[in-house]
Amino acid sequence: MNISVKQLRGFVAIAEAGSFAEACEHLHLSQPALSAAIRKMEESLGGQLFARSTRSVALTPEGAEFLPVARRLLMDWNEGFEDLRGLFALQRGKLSIAAMPSFASNCLPQTLVALVQRFPNININVQDIVMEEVISAVQSGRVELGITFEPDNRDGLDFQPLFTDRFIAILPPQHHLTAQSEVAFADLLNHTLVSLNRGSSTRRWTESAIAEADRQPPHIFEAFQLTTVGAMVAAGVGVAAVPALCQGQIEALGAICKPISHGGIERRVGIFTRRRQALSSPAQKFIELLIETTSPA
Repeated sequence: MNISVKQLRGFVAIAEAGSFAEACEHLHLSQPALSAAIRKMEESLGGQLFARSTRSVALTPEGAEFLPVARRLLMDWNEGFEDLRGLFALQRGKLSIAAMPSFASNCLPQTLVALVQRFPNININVQDIVMEEVISAVQSGRVELGITFEPDNRDGLDFQPLFTDRFIAILPPQHHLTAQSEVAFADLLNHTLVSLNRGSSTRRWTESAIAEADRQPPHIFEAFQLTTVGAMVAAGVGVAAVPALCQGQIEALGAICKPISHGGIERRVGIFTRRRQALSSPAQKFIELLIETTSPA
């Protein structure tokens, strides 16, 4: 069976007007064309929808029963295309994002504000999760895009860099290294080092920098969140090297932040999407705004 939307519209127009002539005028069709369309529709269905006479046209019982169905089908058709037009016009839609906490709290809000101001009907879900979980969320399709540090292995993902983050030293308030304008990474290793847990990418990068410095800290304390690292340093447990993205939160905890002059860690921050995966209109617009709002001044 092959019933077209044109035939459905013709059927409803005739049923509501009670006349082929009025329906033709409403639809801007010739009477032969409309008559042929309804005849083919009836042939496909296997029976008459209208009882015709020389003076009038009326629905058969089958036609009367089918009329509300036809109206509903046309309504669904129209609403479906209106919804699609709305998505392309960013009048509605949804966007799921994953971002590492340091980016989610420092850089992401201004982009989300710009997006919502321009397209207030987009529903946005933000997952602020650690780097490894961001990558997993994008790979599995739980989110459409992710923002985090560039990992050592990004198989199956496309990466669009935004900027490079250089790790900074964080020190207890009374530490003697706070008197320096910059701190060499090797000097941090003379003290207890507070670092993220083993298995995290940040820990691997830190251990690589330690190996390059050819010096081991006397002790290493572990934490699972960078804010916990900052709190431990502020309390005097030790020193640390953390992404510069975290500087605001670290200083709010009471620790002192200093640039690392030699032997530090640099990693690119960027946007991850699944390779060969078409992006929705909200995701495309979000990426445009993200590049715009995170570009260096």
